[in-house]
Amino acid sequence: MAATILVVEDEPSIQSLIEVNLRRAGHEVILASDVETARRLVGAALPDLILLDWMLPGLSGIDFARQLRRDARTKMLPVIMLTARSEERDKVEGLDVGADDYITKPFSPRELVARIKAVLRRHAPQVTEDAVELGGIRLDPVSHRVTAGNEDIAFGPTEFRLLHFLMTHPERVYTRTQLLDQVWGDHVFVEERTVDVHIRRLRAALEATGHDSLVQTVRGSGYRFSAT
Repeated sequence: MAATILVVEDEPSIQSLIEVNLRRAGHEVILASDVETARRLVGAALPDLILLDWMLPGLSGIDFARQLRRDARTKMLPVIMLTARSEERDKVEGLDVGADDYITKPFSPRELVARIKAVLRRHAPQVTEDAVELGGIRLDPVSHRVTAGNEDIAFGPTEFRLLHFLMTHPERVYTRTQLLDQVWGDHVFVEERTVDVHIRRLRAALEATGHDSLVQTVRGSGYRFSAT
């Protein structure tokens, strides 16, 4: 599945090179040339990952990374630093402020795409194209197919995204608000009870194969996917 990646880079040639390669890899790309623009874009909607240049006009990328980690809304947002600063102390500083990876210029576009995929797999597996199999259910985001045994299970697009998120984060309890942010997007404003409606639809689709009990309600907390 495509990830939305915010590229914060002020050099047009590098920005263009990154955009072309990320789009070729199937990602949606949003561009910013400075922190002020990036902050506005993040405020409107959270991307799945930020690719952040260190040296930017105005506020530096490293200072923006610090701000992201201090904000509860963005503290878990994956960030990869992209910079010409290659000394060990610079890498240590970048990682110390909370960057998930550190790539130095010049870089290989293939390596960049691979490193982005690795970070997304750790932090947001629901936006990768990897199939997930758990509790007798197999979900393939590429073919958009869910199977249990030899039976295909039909889902609407929202139920599919909801199941994909829960299966890639098993045993963890998520509140309605967290599910809205992760599945619908934090820029979408809908009632929390909307989650309950889609959970019911999800269970109804799984009921035919006897897998509805895997989607569990945790009273007073939210929902989880449990195969145990």
